Amino acid sequence: MIDRYSRAEMAAVWSPQNRFQKWLDVELAITDAWAREGVVDTAVARRIRENARFSVERIDVLEQQTHHDVVAFLGSVQESISEDDARWVHFGVTSSDVVDTALSLLMVESGRLLLRGVDSLIALTAARAVEHAETLMAGRTHGVHAEPITMGLKILLWHEEWKRQRARLEQAIESVRVGKVSGAVGTHATIPPSVQEHVCEALGLQAAPVSSQVLQRDRHAHFATTLALIAGTVEKISLECRHLQRTEVLEAQEPFASGQKGSSSMPHKRNPVGFENLCGLARVVRSNSLAAMENMALWHERDISHSSVERVILPDSCILLDYMMARLERLLKGLVILPKRMRRNLDETGGLLYSQRILLALIDRGLPRPEAYDVVQSAARKVWDEGGTLAERLLEDERFCARLSAADLRELTDPSWYLRHLPEIYRRAGVALTSG
Repeated sequence: MIDRYSRAEMAAVWSPQNRFQKWLDVELAITDAWAREGVVDTAVARRIRENARFSVERIDVLEQQTHHDVVAFLGSVQESISEDDARWVHFGVTSSDVVDTALSLLMVESGRLLLRGVDSLIALTAARAVEHAETLMAGRTHGVHAEPITMGLKILLWHEEWKRQRARLEQAIESVRVGKVSGAVGTHATIPPSVQEHVCEALGLQAAPVSSQVLQRDRHAHFATTLALIAGTVEKISLECRHLQRTEVLEAQEPFASGQKGSSSMPHKRNPVGFENLCGLARVVRSNSLAAMENMALWHERDISHSSVERVILPDSCILLDYMMARLERLLKGLVILPKRMRRNLDETGGLLYSQRILLALIDRGLPRPEAYDVVQSAARKVWDEGGTLAERLLEDERFCARLSAADLRELTDPSWYLRHLPEIYRRAGVALTSG
């Protein structure tokens, strides 16, 4: 199992200290690029890189005066270097050149941390899918018993989805791994394209082929909606586990710690509060993705209606999703599976789960499909309404007995028949079932 990292690491990505550091990294890369162009003396660029500093506290003070965060940031940086050198900081660029390029660095950094969380869940679901590959249970459609499956197959489905989410996250990271240093309206009027190329190369970004004053927000929407999709997988798994913990089902339980209390008034309660928490938080990440899509439409070459939104939704979604995956991992590691209860539930409907196989056997023995369907459905209706087992009711029907015997029924109601292709399904998912 991949070691989990501290959630403090994700919070630190979006801290003021790291955000301003990314701004400084961009500014220094711009100065270095000007030096490569011969506009700024190489010694000046070197001194700026060696001496440029900022103080979050000082930026806060200056912003109270300037009411402009980038101007306040530049004021703090310029106080750390000589006045003559300071004139070359932020030369030829606009605020969004710095802020948008730095924001891309923050999203990439966050995305890579999230990839680690996804990888951990991929490994965990593979392990638990193997552990319960043969743990028989009732498959359900519409909440009603359908045909037998195993708990391992249910988890393997989650495993495969986590692999898809990893691919999506990699694509989303790549879509925001882009910088722009193209000036006030994207024409490079005050800063040549070669500077942008040098800056982006130095920062590990792709240079935007075309931009306005800002990077286009379809990139950010792609990133935010991908986080929402991943949160949706967390919710999907959590909702399923909540259903499995219902008293009437009780086939699985989230871990319940020693000393934990389920209710202030009912001492018997063990509630799936962890999974419920995750279902609720998924709504927040999903709603943030809608805000990201609203940010795509800006006035002309730029307004700032997107800026205030992104200061909330991007840190919140990254930090929330990081927390959600870490919590889901803990819950799935400790998820208590109850095979005996699963088998009891499987048998509860008196063999109704085997109706399709019996239907197909009747057809195979020459009974027309409509009549075969009526035979099995009539017997099933009696089980629903009057009780008994499907086998008992079928053996009361002369049409059935003319084609199949009690011995045939015993074979047709063997649940292991439904599991015979599981090794192939696991193989397709890239998960080995062999032990040792």
